[in-house]
Amino acid sequence: MRYFLHLGFDGTNHSGWQKQKNTDNTVQEIIEKKLSQIFKKEMTVYGCGRTDSGVHASQYVMQINLDEPPAFDLKFRLNKNLPRGIAIFEIIEVDQDQHCRYHAVARTYDYFIHSTKDPILVRYSSFYEDLVIDFDLMKKAAALILETRDFRAMCKQPDLYKNAFCQISKCEVFCNEEQNRWRFTITSNRFLRGMIRICVFFLLQVGSGEMTLEEFREILHQEKELKYKPPALPNGLFLSKIDYPFVKFKDSHHLIKMLRVGLE
Repeated sequence: MRYFLHLGFDGTNHSGWQKQKNTDNTVQEIIEKKLSQIFKKEMTVYGCGRTDSGVHASQYVMQINLDEPPAFDLKFRLNKNLPRGIAIFEIIEVDQDQHCRYHAVARTYDYFIHSTKDPILVRYSSFYEDLVIDFDLMKKAAALILETRDFRAMCKQPDLYKNAFCQISKCEVFCNEEQNRWRFTITSNRFLRGMIRICVFFLLQVGSGEMTLEEFREILHQEKELKYKPPALPNGLFLSKIDYPFVKFKDSHHLIKMLRVGLE
């Protein structure tokens, strides 16, 4: 029997989602250890995708396989044993051939930025001190991303992929001048390694006047090669929505909704 587990996590103190050799602090490893304790056997979970160290998820989906339905409230028991920064929102039985990664038709990310020091935002929005943005230029740069199909130039390790084509269905930026805050949101059928944070870095470059729109267009079209593609800071990034054609999840976007206030 296959189950999708709809969860969220604060990535501040975690080394990303995926298990790694040199750390036991990934979200995947923590959940696998708790499940193994609960079921008294080794358990493996599969996630809908990777997140980098420090990146958050208000909606993430993983799957587990069980021989039979649990005879106890698995959601309650997991939440009781998981750290406070990881929460299970719901557990849904799906067909055995339905996969949380390969059958996702769209993923949405939100990235939050602020330029006035704020202790409340520090964990969930990237602080760029004294940032001055030409918002119209930033919107034009986002429009260039929306028009792009091949994102090899925006990928940290493009050689990992057979192709770098992504179908971007949404790409927008929002600004609250009074609060000195910005939001970038993007939806696609897939994302490449480091792609969103690299895109945000270039949006900030264009918006702050460090790079022209034409230079950014040349980079996107791979007409201008860059050896160094620094990503934006991780803590402003949220995986905020996963779409499947066969299942819908309860609303788990409470923090995202608060962060979006004034940025819609």
